[in-house]
Amino acid sequence: MFDEAKCKFAKSHEWAFAEGGVAAVGISDYAQKEISDIVFVELPKVGVKVEPGKACAVIESVKAAADFFAPVSGEVVEVNDAIVDNPALVNQSPHGEGWFFKIRMSKPGELEGLMDFAAYQKTTAH
Repeated sequence: MFDEAKCKFAKSHEWAFAEGGVAAVGISDYAQKEISDIVFVELPKVGVKVEPGKACAVIESVKAAADFFAPVSGEVVEVNDAIVDNPALVNQSPHGEGWFFKIRMSKPGELEGLMDFAAYQKTTAH
């Protein structure tokens, strides 16, 4: 759904796929594997303002709980209720059905500060 090769990635493993001023966001395939079996996701409400570096969602797995940080600033315009009902979608399809929410970007230039897929892959190589 959201071609990871066209996504931009934060060091904290969130991705953004931008189209027409709106960015879909989620966690990377690497992150979902590290977190393990996701059992609960709490998303922000539509209309909430988000910004990088501030937690705006929560992910819980059988291992631990983790905060989700928006990779870009803006207003939440849509949330993926499917992952609230079925959190396993994040593990099954982190760049597809497991997306978290969409942001109307207030600072699209922030995308330039994120890594492309090739650079992100280098940071996760073991």
